[in-house]
Amino acid sequence: MKNWPRLALLCLACLAIVLAPGLTSLATFAGEKQEVKLELLKWTDFQKRLAPPKPAKYTLVDACATTCGPCMENFPHLVEMHHKYASKGLAVISLSMDDPTDAKAVASAKAFLEEKKAVFTNVLLSEDYGVGFDKLDISAIPAVFLFGPDGKELKRFTMDDPNNQFTYEQVDKELAALFQASGSASARN
Repeated sequence: MKNWPRLALLCLACLAIVLAPGLTSLATFAGEKQEVKLELLKWTDFQKRLAPPKPAKYTLVDACATTCGPCMENFPHLVEMHHKYASKGLAVISLSMDDPTDAKAVASAKAFLEEKKAVFTNVLLSEDYGVGFDKLDISAIPAVFLFGPDGKELKRFTMDDPNNQFTYEQVDKELAALFQASGSASARN
């Protein structure tokens, strides 16, 4: 039985391959808790995160705040899209537009992210309150942005036009089409 350790590792590797689509990592399967973090970043540092880390192909940014009812109501859709598309190449970032100088708002944002199990990147802009709206060129939240491999914006979903309000189902359909098209392109190559 001197091959026992090798056989055990092989079994774990096979199990990970079979279960991988439903797991974010083998550590999750092993019972290790994934930590929810809320990073305070300046706008320039946040911009560096828009080009997805390898092996991701795209970055989805959800601008929201704990003071925004529709943001909180729709946040589970973001968590769902993370679980659905992370293995296909999507990096997800929640961008909190809460006031970084308001300790109660920061604590509320962190508690909300933990409650929703937002194990992806979570950023709170460490700027004057409202700078995020100006930098993103939006007047309302929630707002969702899709960035390509080069960090350039591919598509935006906003509430700025009262006659054209987006839904998270539209975002999901856009992602599904994007990954289907990139999967078809990969199959042809």
